[in-house]
Amino acid sequence: MKIAIIGAGIVGTATAHALLDESHEVLILDKEGPAFGPSRGNAGIIAHTDVLPIASPNMLRKVPGFLLDPLGPLAIRLGYLPQLLPWLARFLLAARPGAYERSIAGIIAIQQLALPAWLSRAEKAGLGGHIHHRGALYTYRNANDTAGLEALAKRQRAAGITVDMLRPQELRQMEPALKDRFAGGTFHPDCAHISDPLALTMALFETALARGATFEKAQVDNISLGERPALVGPDGWQRVVDRVVVAAGAWSKPLAAAMGDNIPLDTERGYNVSFPGVTGLTSRPVGFKDDGFVMTPLESGLRIGGAVEFGGLEAPPNHARTRALYDKATKLVDGLPAFDSGRLWMGFRPSLPDSLPVIGKASRNPNVVYAFGHGHYGMTQSTATADLVAALIAGRPPAIDLSHFSPQRF
Repeated sequence: MKIAIIGAGIVGTATAHALLDESHEVLILDKEGPAFGPSRGNAGIIAHTDVLPIASPNMLRKVPGFLLDPLGPLAIRLGYLPQLLPWLARFLLAARPGAYERSIAGIIAIQQLALPAWLSRAEKAGLGGHIHHRGALYTYRNANDTAGLEALAKRQRAAGITVDMLRPQELRQMEPALKDRFAGGTFHPDCAHISDPLALTMALFETALARGATFEKAQVDNISLGERPALVGPDGWQRVVDRVVVAAGAWSKPLAAAMGDNIPLDTERGYNVSFPGVTGLTSRPVGFKDDGFVMTPLESGLRIGGAVEFGGLEAPPNHARTRALYDKATKLVDGLPAFDSGRLWMGFRPSLPDSLPVIGKASRNPNVVYAFGHGHYGMTQSTATADLVAALIAGRPPAIDLSHFSPQRF
């Protein structure tokens, strides 16, 4: 069977491997090239320990403040607000207690597959050296947060996730570069991080080509409704295949609309600064709960990032946000290099209001399968998503209930 994958990011590339495992003929298409978007600029954490959606009952009271702080952890550009309103309406619905719990159930289901799927794929592809098992540390500065974090830890443990609650002195024993400004932290010993997002995505892409996949740089504007879908692009470009996987991240929405699915996809503009060659400052990823950023010791250098901005796909980056992240980090971590020595990045995370990706068949053509909208967890959930897509195409029962991720849930 000839299968086209639209998107050469980490989700599309992982899906290529899952389909090659089943002897399909795989064509990868991307208008830019492999690892162009957030697959190259993410934090590099296999964050299967994260089980809470962004939309929550407690989050609702914070929404007005997002409009007032353009440099805060989550900001909305005022000029983009009218376009974002449908997404925000869905976000408010997802924050209701019942919907919140349903989102958690879906997140836990796919997160439980995430790390085993990554370890299996890395072993098959000979890429195990890209994955580091040093755990992840999450800090907090407000002692009043302890009870809430213990409640979260209870929920995580129920999902099979190991969590250790740490006192301030234990934090600094684990990571001496942390300043004495924390009330405590949580440690996830089973968490893993990768050598470098770009390096791993490119290695996975190249091994897919070595296994027989082909790549074509092409823009896909539409998909036909026939039994053998035709991919249509500019200037008469066309490819006819047996199945299509839409894994185009933040650019997937119009393709889904053409297939009859009005999916409230928007983009979280994520920012980071990386310091090439700076290694050894910390030994594992460190998250800073109160300030909305993470710091990861990649093999290529130290990366600080995580802020979220809603502003669409067209507006230029606002790296004052990146500087604000760095300034916060200098107050919490000793030994950071000068900001001007860093490399700045902004990328588009494909975001859905309930923090769940879309994995399932298109309404108008069951030969088209969606695999997009992973938000902050594209790297984490990519190989698990790939296995679920392969099961859908093969007609096998998937490993988990896919109703959580249905394209028609909206």
